[in-house]
Amino acid sequence: MATERAIFAGGCFWCMVQPFEEQAGIQAVTSGYIGGEIPDPTYEQVKRGTSGHYEAVEILFDPTLYKYTQLLDLFWPQIDPTDPDGQFHDRGSQYRTAIFYVNDEQKELATKSKNDLELSGRFKQPIVTEIKPATTFYPAEAEHQQFYKTNQAYYKTDRKASGRDEFIRHHWE
Repeated sequence: MATERAIFAGGCFWCMVQPFEEQAGIQAVTSGYIGGEIPDPTYEQVKRGTSGHYEAVEILFDPTLYKYTQLLDLFWPQIDPTDPDGQFHDRGSQYRTAIFYVNDEQKELATKSKNDLELSGRFKQPIVTEIKPATTFYPAEAEHQQFYKTNQAYYKTDRKASGRDEFIRHHWE
């Protein structure tokens, strides 16, 4: 079985796991950190917004069952790609959106996908989601993995309060 890797930052990583994990061909979704200066950062360091890291998810997928372009098509409707300062009620550089490419093909496909979204006219504001080369991805602590399953009540309350689902309904559905 072929395995490729994709990394997306879409604000709080808790909210980015379930949409990908539910797709056939996705082998694993790991919450973690990327893009910062501190090796092996902790949740508290990243949450403070001083480490330079993004909260992100690393997705291992079988490209014969689920294409990278399908991952991109699923990524965009999970976020507000026009917000440069975070996502929904999570504010700060650690909650910015980005696509971290692992090879030239991903860079090309991500760039095309972003350009297509910009040209679609769906949003009046510019698309600010960055497309960046992947650096070291650090898995988050165990308590942050599959948080939507292990802390269901808290997750549902936090997600509802965030405004993410309301935004998705208004702009993507």
